[in-house]
Amino acid sequence: MSRVYNFSAGPAVLPEEVLKEAADEMLDYKGSGMSVMEMSHRSKVYDTIIKEAEADLRELMHIPDNYKVLFLQGGASQQFAMIPMNLMKNRKAAYIVTGQWAKKAYQEAKLYGEAVEVASSADQTFSYIPDCSDLPIPEDADYVYICENNTIYGTKFKSLPNTKGHTLVADVSSCFLSEPVDVTKYGVIYGGVQKNIGPAGVVIVIIREDLITEDTLPGTPTMLKYKIHADADSLYNTPPAYGIYICGKVFKWIKKMGGLSAMKEHNEKKAKILYDFLDESRLFKGTVRKEDRSLMNVPFVTGSDELDAKFVKEAKEAGFENLKGHRSVGGMRASIYNAMPIEGVEKLVAFMREFEKNNG
Repeated sequence: MSRVYNFSAGPAVLPEEVLKEAADEMLDYKGSGMSVMEMSHRSKVYDTIIKEAEADLRELMHIPDNYKVLFLQGGASQQFAMIPMNLMKNRKAAYIVTGQWAKKAYQEAKLYGEAVEVASSADQTFSYIPDCSDLPIPEDADYVYICENNTIYGTKFKSLPNTKGHTLVADVSSCFLSEPVDVTKYGVIYGGVQKNIGPAGVVIVIIREDLITEDTLPGTPTMLKYKIHADADSLYNTPPAYGIYICGKVFKWIKKMGGLSAMKEHNEKKAKILYDFLDESRLFKGTVRKEDRSLMNVPFVTGSDELDAKFVKEAKEAGFENLKGHRSVGGMRASIYNAMPIEGVEKLVAFMREFEKNNG
């Protein structure tokens, strides 16, 4: 069977050459006589894999020396608790709620201190990014939290909020490595890798060293202390070893593709094909305010639940997988991450054009 065009929001499409390379190395990684899946995380061979992955990520993102890179488990959702446990010294933090994941992080933070919602776009079903140039951030807030790209709703912060001197914490799960980023603007930048980088099971945390202290909230489990993982170079316990190995391959693939500037160009090109069609279509409509549109996740609707269901069904039959929108919003959503080839988007638009002709 030939490969489908997989528009899933995560776990998502990975570069084909990375999958082939991993397949070639499945039984014998570089003459070691075993698979990376079977390898001790304390071995010399694995040590090279994880160190090289970190070095490549640092190079891609120009991560300064005073930031640690941690390969952790528990997904982005575990970070919702880990962040307040490690950073909420004053027991207060400001949250900008622009979607379901930011909302979950905000609710989790309330377990540990006073989480203050300083802006929200819930009034219009999270279809835009609120103005964050002058927010009522409490003076004693420990950090300001955002979810930079909202996978479900298809919105993206095009400029970072004015944090008024407070530490910025950002969940970048669904826009990780999709464009260049100035790491120095963040205290913590983190994301689950299963959307743009690798298989589910790894979360990467890039954290400024001064934020890593022994001074965590009372009762913080050992496994949820950044310092424990930072001091052990992500090898405090058995890490998600195979997942990190695949991430390392994807970093090399991105470097080969020309780095993050090339990725951004590639992603803008792809997104433009789809958004241009949605803007001129009689049947399909994008659901996000134009200036806040994500390059990674594109939600759209026909205006009829019946037609939406028909479209998803016929698209699947034509080899376009996972176009059904998130259960909380319905409609459709095309996730067009780094590894989605341009022809995947072109063929989807051609299919949508045809569907419109037959159902418009």
